[in-house]
Amino acid sequence: MSKRRFRMTLFLEGIAVGAITGLLIVAFRFLIESLEVFWLERYAKVHFGDFGMAVLLLLAFSSIAVVLYKITQKEPMASGSGIPQIKGILLGKMHMKWASVLVYKFVGGVLAIGSGLSLGREGPSVQLGATIGQGMSRISARSRFEEKFLLTSGAGAGLAAAFNAPLAGVVFCLEELQKNFSPFVLMATISATISATVVSQYFFGDAPIFHLDVLSVLPVRYYSILVIAGIFLGFLGIGFNKALAFSLDLYDKMPLKYGFAKPLIPVLLAAGLGLVFPQILGGGNHLVDSVLTTQYAMGFLLLLFTGKFLFTMICFGSGVPGGIFLPMLVLGALAGSVFGSGVEYLGIVAAGYAENFIVFAMAGYFAAVVKSPVTGSILIMEMTGSFQHMLPLICVSMVAYVTADMLNGKPVYDILLERSLKKQQKAKIQMKYKRLLFEVVVENGSDLDGKCIHQISWPQYSLVINIRRGENEISPVGDTRIQAGDYIYIFANERDGAQLSSLGQVGIQ
Repeated sequence: MSKRRFRMTLFLEGIAVGAITGLLIVAFRFLIESLEVFWLERYAKVHFGDFGMAVLLLLAFSSIAVVLYKITQKEPMASGSGIPQIKGILLGKMHMKWASVLVYKFVGGVLAIGSGLSLGREGPSVQLGATIGQGMSRISARSRFEEKFLLTSGAGAGLAAAFNAPLAGVVFCLEELQKNFSPFVLMATISATISATVVSQYFFGDAPIFHLDVLSVLPVRYYSILVIAGIFLGFLGIGFNKALAFSLDLYDKMPLKYGFAKPLIPVLLAAGLGLVFPQILGGGNHLVDSVLTTQYAMGFLLLLFTGKFLFTMICFGSGVPGGIFLPMLVLGALAGSVFGSGVEYLGIVAAGYAENFIVFAMAGYFAAVVKSPVTGSILIMEMTGSFQHMLPLICVSMVAYVTADMLNGKPVYDILLERSLKKQQKAKIQMKYKRLLFEVVVENGSDLDGKCIHQISWPQYSLVINIRRGENEISPVGDTRIQAGDYIYIFANERDGAQLSSLGQVGIQ
């Protein structure tokens, strides 16, 4: 198949993957939101003295914990966020049974998030979209090379449908999942995210996720404050990742015979918080709207941040299906509200600009935790509809990213992936690896840049079969010199995908 025809095939397949993913995520969102409303109505009855309802709530939430425990035992790939699993699959280090994961992740995500756990729908949405891409590839008997593009496009479509953010879905796939700007990835992902967003908007409308009133554009004279905000968020992001690892470690130390307690602890805690502190339940998009429109006292903002932070750690550490995207953004908004209120109170910025820092901090916190500043900036612009604030968003994101990087902070999804791979190794799970076609993008200054093919230590049994330089195709021989910007196509064992990708990337000691 010619390169141009292959791109068109990916474009059409991407539309189909996106449309199916959009419908799936619409059902996912609808069920979660309906379940959240259902439980809030039950909480209201308890407040009015219905003791019988309190007993029923306790029994219902205990039953949900049982189901969540069974799901994580039956299908471990359905636990947690889902994004690290997709990264592992793309690196050839994990395998996924798409139909099983689709069912268990959907049911588990609805029950966990809909019951008020401080988890986001975006991680499950990304994984659900990826299962659609992989399923379409397997059903239509596509090559494993093509399957990776369809899986990636489905992941981007899941994020786009979850947040009504098609551009962020594309950039997320390029910056976080693939870490290259392959035209094949672009072609499949753009078509998938657009079609998924169209489907989502048909059912939920085209309004941004966060309902933001018009904010005044921050004057340039305040940009030095953005640097301070970025540093502040960089430290908070490092703290988030360390606390998350600590929570996971605590749950891992729990004896196996008490494994059922892992989902039971956050579920019963959610039931209790629903009666006394419902503001921190669920993903938290309503909390962001509240912070944007209400002048809370500093003490209450700190209480909200602390409560949401601790509850998120308890929920995610348990391993139940659910993501950290949305809770992370909510924590960023709360931190931004604290920061904005503080600088306004001190007279550093004029009245009326404190709300801006809520928006900027969501992007900065995301950049520090995930270390994907471009995705964070674009995501917040789409989620708030606040496109006139692009420059300060990017400024805060980059400062937060650099701060986290200087503190040797690792991206949260890389941390989670490393933990999963270590568990897989300890469990001595035997993977059956196949030979696949890999696409490697050569970065300027990488180990491949400027070297001849015979000078490179390729993984054992790998074979370079083609090099694309611009619009030209080069048949490689031993003396062919590789240049930055080349796309190299290599047959190799599936397990060598990560090593091949690292060859094309710049490594700094």
